[in-house]
Amino acid sequence: MRWRLILGPLMILALAGVFYLDALAGRSAPLLLLLALAMGLRGTWELVELLRVRSFEPQAGLVMLCSALVILSNWYGRVWTSADVHVRDVGALGPALLVFALAFLVLLMSEALRYQQPGRSMESLGAEVLAVAYVGILLSLTVQLRWVAGADAGYFALGSLVVAAKSGDIGAYFLGKFFGRRKLIERLSPGKTRMGARGAIIGAAIGSYVWFEWVSRLFNPDWPRCPWYWALFFGAAIGVVGLMGDLCESLMKRDVGKKDSAPLLPSFGGLLDIIDSVIYAAPVAYVLWLALPLGP
Repeated sequence: MRWRLILGPLMILALAGVFYLDALAGRSAPLLLLLALAMGLRGTWELVELLRVRSFEPQAGLVMLCSALVILSNWYGRVWTSADVHVRDVGALGPALLVFALAFLVLLMSEALRYQQPGRSMESLGAEVLAVAYVGILLSLTVQLRWVAGADAGYFALGSLVVAAKSGDIGAYFLGKFFGRRKLIERLSPGKTRMGARGAIIGAAIGSYVWFEWVSRLFNPDWPRCPWYWALFFGAAIGVVGLMGDLCESLMKRDVGKKDSAPLLPSFGGLLDIIDSVIYAAPVAYVLWLALPLGP
């Protein structure tokens, strides 16, 4: 807990600083691009190394390149123009889907070229596609929140996901640690309890309400307010999906017999252990921002 209390606030402050400086840098979000690429490369490497067991032989360099290109594609048409066009609908996801399809063709052909004997190629290809999809595609949906509400309100939308998901993590940790008795899914994640799951939903709903009701005024006091019930609904939904994301990452780790995705930070594990709930909940957050009157 000591490391969590020290490193947690430092990471939040660092992320808030990057978001603030990037908002000043303009609508093309150059600092977010660098941050997303760094996280994509690190996260893909962690997942490739995590899956390098049994008959899995994923190609780290090629998979990392594919993930980086998928993430980079989200800036297509944004680096060289300040026009705020086609950013509020699912059409903005087109470049990432196209690059992901091309990456799949490259990975499939690469396995065909290095084929030696039965029993490894399909397993390795599955691990490679999983890494590009889990890191590249889910991070793409995360960064797309930067523009889903319009470029000027981008970090309000992106922040709503981060705040709700991490508030859910905090609620799950503290309620589970001090009041948790009955296990949630013991064979998959022994540390998670049913009380912790309730804490994830409650914490995410509270964090979301505070974000939409109070923090929005710091961005722009003239923005229309999100109704309180939609703010709570958004948070509860992200809390549920973020908890599922944590469990799904546990599935990948448990199936290969490892506790953490990588030894990056004390008490936190690897990068994927830190961002699993955020990126897993990103597609749901994107849909909710398109469908609900959440703000600007």
